Amino acid sequence: MRITIVAALLALAPAAAMAQKWEMGLGGGYSFLNNVNVTGGPSAATAGFAPGFAAGAFLGENLYRHVSGEIRYEYMQSNLRLTSGGQTADFTGAAHALHYDVVFHTTGGENPVQAFASIGGGLKAYMGNGTESATQPLSQYGYFTKTNQVKPMLTGAAGIKVRVSSGVSLRFEVRDFVTQFPTNVLTPPPGVKYSSWLNDVVPMVSLVFTK
Repeated sequence: MRITIVAALLALAPAAAMAQKWEMGLGGGYSFLNNVNVTGGPSAATAGFAPGFAAGAFLGENLYRHVSGEIRYEYMQSNLRLTSGGQTADFTGAAHALHYDVVFHTTGGENPVQAFASIGGGLKAYMGNGTESATQPLSQYGYFTKTNQVKPMLTGAAGIKVRVSSGVSLRFEVRDFVTQFPTNVLTPPPGVKYSSWLNDVVPMVSLVFTK
């Protein structure tokens, strides 16, 4: 029995060595958020966030041949927005996301092209950075506030990673960040309600370094 266990451990040693590879990535992209419906106002309206650039970084460890783990950070330029009857009101804003993902690979790291999908969770902080005004347009549908609010977040992604040289790869992916609407940052007035969920879809390209 001991010989069998030792033989099994020796057989797993190359896989364990491969599993200890680390990756660091830096990337950028563009953030697209859905608008939510505003109910209870004098007419039809939507509340949400304008599209904006995104940037991020991650540190990953290849745990197994087809599974790795990543801790990730993203910054998204996300201006707050209200729209009704052809009129739009904006307020400078941003968001920060911090999360851990489990990544599933279709092939091992020796392959030049890998398809992957990931799922994870963490926190997303929404920030209003503009100047508050008592005469804000479309205030009957919501108030822009210079504050921040942290929301629990679910995230998922899918994409491919292409090796371009030894230890360097390009990664193309589309990510989705799902949270509830941050009503402390864009606040509905009494009697007005917003739909609950926001999807932030972010196509990204990253430069990945493997050690």
